[in-house]
Amino acid sequence: MPNKMFQILGGVFSIVCAVRDYDWFMNHPKAWLFVKLFGRNGARVFYVVLGVLIVVSAFFLCT
Repeated sequence: MPNKMFQILGGVFSIVCAVRDYDWFMNHPKAWLFVKLFGRNGARVFYVVLGVLIVVSAFFLCT
């Protein structure tokens, strides 16, 4: 149960940070590759999709 909660929180965190376009999130060294590949808005879309996939996988895989 705690793993599912952390997974959901991680996915929601990714979605919120991408939607709100936080500089500290998008300028992080680990996000740099996606910003470089897709551009800033493309990286935001990527992180929203990633967050949704993480939340959905929490419900289906961690039952």
